[in-house]
Amino acid sequence: MDHPFISVVVTVKNEERHIADLLDSLVIQEEPFEVIIIDAASEDRTQHIVREYIKQYGEEKIRLRQYAAQRGESRNLGIKMARGEVVAFTDGDCIANPNWLKGMRATLRDYDIAAGKTINIGYKPFEELGRVELFYRGYDITYPSANLAYWRYVLDDIGGFDPIFVTAEDIDLNFRAVKAGYTIGYNPRAIIYHRARSTFLGFFKQAFWNGFGRKQLTLKHGKLWGNYNVMGYFTCKFFGGSRYKPRPEE
Repeated sequence: MDHPFISVVVTVKNEERHIADLLDSLVIQEEPFEVIIIDAASEDRTQHIVREYIKQYGEEKIRLRQYAAQRGESRNLGIKMARGEVVAFTDGDCIANPNWLKGMRATLRDYDIAAGKTINIGYKPFEELGRVELFYRGYDITYPSANLAYWRYVLDDIGGFDPIFVTAEDIDLNFRAVKAGYTIGYNPRAIIYHRARSTFLGFFKQAFWNGFGRKQLTLKHGKLWGNYNVMGYFTCKFFGGSRYKPRPEE
């Protein structure tokens, strides 16, 4: 299909500062599409703001569901709710370029999965931190779920996100898709602007949980990474971060 219907799944919690910017950037995307917001029991005005957009654009365009779970499980709910042949993912603190979905559609003509360009905005030192790349069978599997789109048949085949992951659920998803024989195409014109952490504490927390996620990946798939955050590693190991036992590297 050259022009598939796209369901955009967004998982949020306490994003009242940013959710309106995201929705403003999504409602102007190339049709046809829908937006599915899965809210993890926000305690601020996030749900109220989303409902105001639903009043304006209708439930055929924007849907809201409250579901208090981790991101992988919440995204799986969004996948179940999706009506589209394609399911795209982004985050509540992001802003989509007006041609984002147009770019994703162009890439999906030739690939099973589309990954776009994610640009960090905010505190400059954090903006300049590059993404660590990991290649498997010739494909970069570390493209973040803030800017991914999957044909629905791929998600149905590989079973969606693994809900056990605290972070790195997107890397696990990409890895399993490539291992199953599917292809990932990168489109630098399918742009998502992602707000970088604004404080050192926020950045430290992000780095900590990234290390935690890398350890979970290692336990499930073998040593995919050459190194990872030590604190995240030991916290995951000793406090039940994964059900998986170590496997040899494939």
